[in-house]
Amino acid sequence: MDITENLEIGKKYEIHSYKHNGKIHRSWDEAVLLEIHEDYLIFGNEKTKVTESDGRTWRTKEPAVLYFFYKDWYNIIGQYKKTGIYYYCNMASPFLIENNTIKYIDYDLDLRVFPDGSFKVLDRGEYKYHKNIMKYSEDIDMILKTELTKLIEMVRKKEKAFQPKTVEHYCALYRKENQKKK
Repeated sequence: MDITENLEIGKKYEIHSYKHNGKIHRSWDEAVLLEIHEDYLIFGNEKTKVTESDGRTWRTKEPAVLYFFYKDWYNIIGQYKKTGIYYYCNMASPFLIENNTIKYIDYDLDLRVFPDGSFKVLDRGEYKYHKNIMKYSEDIDMILKTELTKLIEMVRKKEKAFQPKTVEHYCALYRKENQKKK
């Protein structure tokens, strides 16, 4: 089955992030599909309602460009802030789409990339804790470590989402799609 066959540029999707144990972790009420690529999809959103697993809600503050990969174990969020482009990268299972909802498993580790290209790996303690209590397999542990290394290489080489002006381009495209709907 071709995952792209029912996708529609400009259409709104929800996002659901789960934990390894199958419990919902966080959800976003909107992501607008901007582009379809062979190995990933690009979405945009702004001031999107986020619901935490405990029911608390909040809204994102800035426009964001989201990259979801078919086979890679991470997703990338480019945040368009006044002080520059920041990236929040989640180590996560490859996504799937069901009932207009993007779904993936969040594996705790995150990579924060700053406007100057520097970066920091976040949540190692949370990863170690959840790996133990949710019994992540050694295979998953190895995949995530390999994929984190691959992601860091992408940052260093300024590939895909990390290319200069990429997030700005997709933020403009997102705003253009939103104007069509008004």
